[in-house]
Amino acid sequence: MQAGHDDLDDCVAAEMRVQGIPGVSLAIVREHRIAAARVYGHVAAGESAAVDPETLFQAASISKVAVALAALMLAEKGVLALDEDVNGMLTSWKLPENEFTQDQKVTVRRILSHRGGVSVHGFPGYARGRPVPALTEILDGKGYANTSPIRVESEPGSSRKYSGGGYTVLQQLMIDVTGKPFPTLMREMILDPLKMERSTFEQPLPAAWHGSAACGHMRELGRFRGDWNVYPEMAAAGLWSTPSDLARLVIALQHAIAGHAGVISPAIAAAMTTPVVPGQGLGLLIFGVKNRVYGHEGRTMGFDSWLHGSPDKGVVMMINANDDSRALKRILKAAWDASL
Repeated sequence: MQAGHDDLDDCVAAEMRVQGIPGVSLAIVREHRIAAARVYGHVAAGESAAVDPETLFQAASISKVAVALAALMLAEKGVLALDEDVNGMLTSWKLPENEFTQDQKVTVRRILSHRGGVSVHGFPGYARGRPVPALTEILDGKGYANTSPIRVESEPGSSRKYSGGGYTVLQQLMIDVTGKPFPTLMREMILDPLKMERSTFEQPLPAAWHGSAACGHMRELGRFRGDWNVYPEMAAAGLWSTPSDLARLVIALQHAIAGHAGVISPAIAAAMTTPVVPGQGLGLLIFGVKNRVYGHEGRTMGFDSWLHGSPDKGVVMMINANDDSRALKRILKAAWDASL
């Protein structure tokens, strides 16, 4: 815990103690800068190694925010089209047509707003050291895949239904249109330009990073067997990061929302933070239209995370536990309201 004890520290300490959360890391953004990076607890329950600002956590579904940004950047460059049938751009694999795609097609814009009608909500991951399926095996639910085939299960555009499967289709599409491995593409387009030096989409996590990674925990099982799962569904859930790195993404969005051209263009920021349907932008959840509050939450086996931003404030927090007590939302509110 940091020097200068305050109400936020009290809130975090109480939630960790009551809910049994081993470690917490958070970053607070004020006026387009990281105003504070705070860490609490340990990388693994019962061990002495403390969480520090460079400790890696699984960002889980917050991965989708970075991926949506990259997809919109590719569209801006004319490399992919937002409103064309994804099958016209996919080359390594095709999304099977069925009765739902006769009149309406799955598009990148619909995938980004969870309106593609695509199946598979989320992914459980794969135990470290066990066989991991190829991306096309995941898409077809074959081989070592532990989820059902990713298919169109309702008419595209007709309704919103959260779909990690849609983002997995997008992962294959982005590989096909660029000819690059997905982690390389994301590093070149997002991580390096935003100086997210403690982040990677590589799955499994490279051995050189293991010593910096927190261990996941589940209330029923304690420390997660193998410490963490592997997520070849990189676009949906594959990012390892830190709150400070993700705060840099929030700051880049803030600059773009303010009209400043940079890594993120004002047009992309507007597309991400403007509702397509109530509560949903492209790659971001919209919590407040007038004050433009946006964000995303994430969960993988043993890790939970939250990203929350607005034109001038932001909070990113990550924990090495799965918590269903709403502790993250209580800590998030305390961090959002904190006087720094």
